[in-house]
Amino acid sequence: MTHYFPEKIKRIALTLLGCICLLLGIVFILLPGPAVIFIPLGLALLSLEFDWAKIWLKKSQGYFRQAAVKADQTLYWLGKKLRS
Repeated sequence: MTHYFPEKIKRIALTLLGCICLLLGIVFILLPGPAVIFIPLGLALLSLEFDWAKIWLKKSQGYFRQAAVKADQTLYWLGKKLRS
């Protein structure tokens, strides 16, 4: 029984921290802020306890990866245009 209590507190703390990070990330989509840091962080923390968070973490990683590739392509194109 004594080992169960600290484990439960740890699970609740991780879930609460994950929810806070995820909500901050959602707020930072609308306001200026590092949403690309807080959303995956919140989902990563929540994925330790919930399967749905694992699915959304994989989806968000795909979206962020696509956005990074698109940004690289745009910066490369812009660099070529500025050098011409």
